[in-house]
Amino acid sequence: MTRGSVNGEGTGVNNTPQNGGHPGDTLVPKEDPDAPNGKVELRKKVTLLRGISIIIGTIIGAGIFISPKGILKNSGSVGMSLVVWIACGVLSLFGALSYAELGTSIQKSGGHYTYILEAFGPQMAFIRLWADLIAIRPAGLAVISLAFGQYILEPIFMPCGVPEIAIKLATSIGITSVMYLNSMSTSWTNRIQIFLTFSKLLAIVIIIVPGLYMLFKGETKNFENAFEVSNIKLTGLPLAFYSGMYAYAGWFYLNFVTEEVENPEKTVPLAISISMAIVTSCYVLTNVAYYTVMSAEELLASQAVAVTFAEKMMGNFSVAVPVFVALSCFGSMNGCLFAFSRMFYVASREGHLPEVLSMIHVRRHTPLAAVLVLYPMTVFQLFVGDIYSLLNFMSFLRWLFIGVAVLGLIYMRYTRPDMPRPFKVPLFIPAIFSFTCFFMVFLSLYSDPVNTGIGLAISLTGIPAYYIFIVFDRRPKWLQNGLDSFNRSVQIILEVIPAEH
Repeated sequence: MTRGSVNGEGTGVNNTPQNGGHPGDTLVPKEDPDAPNGKVELRKKVTLLRGISIIIGTIIGAGIFISPKGILKNSGSVGMSLVVWIACGVLSLFGALSYAELGTSIQKSGGHYTYILEAFGPQMAFIRLWADLIAIRPAGLAVISLAFGQYILEPIFMPCGVPEIAIKLATSIGITSVMYLNSMSTSWTNRIQIFLTFSKLLAIVIIIVPGLYMLFKGETKNFENAFEVSNIKLTGLPLAFYSGMYAYAGWFYLNFVTEEVENPEKTVPLAISISMAIVTSCYVLTNVAYYTVMSAEELLASQAVAVTFAEKMMGNFSVAVPVFVALSCFGSMNGCLFAFSRMFYVASREGHLPEVLSMIHVRRHTPLAAVLVLYPMTVFQLFVGDIYSLLNFMSFLRWLFIGVAVLGLIYMRYTRPDMPRPFKVPLFIPAIFSFTCFFMVFLSLYSDPVNTGIGLAISLTGIPAYYIFIVFDRRPKWLQNGLDSFNRSVQIILEVIPAEH
């Protein structure tokens, strides 16, 4: 690593005569009355409540409302599907507790990228970053945004279908508004995230309460023979677990913004534990409510389970369900973008991405360039790419790299025994969780070798990219001058400067 620094010091274009700039080119930060000592930096604005809202708001997307049937289909019975929901919640808690240790011992933002960098060095971390930047993050954001676009328009077009072009336009507006919000204010991003988290929890309560009321009134016919052995499919159980782990994915997002968390030693483990308890309870009770009102066959046949449930229980109120689903998707988009931007910010600071991405807006104190970098890629994939096949290529990579990061925790227990660990988990927790991750990677290879192979090939392009962009950085003078002037232009247009430490 030749540019940037490993110890977290800010790297940026300082426009000195040595790097081809002029002293007069440097942007001067304006004093901000709210800033401590007028410093331009990312503030510690993520409290416990905001931390919980980031995790819950990002985990609970559209899945629980639309299609919680992957688990039922592959487990074969109502009782077994509830066991899988609970087991996946516990396994995800194991992963979350492992990340709580990583987040409190390595107090840098960046999530998976930072932990792989600390444990296994820059090359492995760059491959993770490369796969994220060119495919995983834009495709993931585009898929959540498409769900938002569809459900926000559904009440307007009922009972007809929503035209494809209308969905894409609404999706573009949704992405643009999330980008704008994250660019303008960290505080408002967090406040809106809290509101959206409460709205999706309200939607879940609206499902759970009447469902449990019916259950306590004696509506238990769908739970009779819940564990019927003839229906349980042992071969399908791994796929049921795969669906379940995906439903819980998102517990790691607070670790992307560790540097902005107040008192991270206490806040990170507490926020993670509370969030996982709430999400697991919500998921299990929501499914109990669904099964009380619908048979397994009805649930599998439904296009949108929450809508079918609402039609049976609440009549015309079912029109409100798509609005709640859209708000839920918007919360996931907001939480994801808030987290990703910090990973790009940290990667730039480490010298793995252009310097301008680690600069901060002089007045708004947001990493503006790091927020905006995903925008063109996401909109491009939305209108041009086949997003769903791209996600199929990439789905296993998520578990591979999370497994590697948690393996890093075990590895650093032996290579860096003196590292301060304010929160420490028993070793069996990361061991079980990393085994689960690698099992899911193996399952992907076994069940879909072609897509998995293509995904692996896309991520391995990160190896030549690492040597071209990071190691061999003796660029021709004309190219270096062009890059410097581009960096300065972006810096001036966006009004960003290097963070002060």
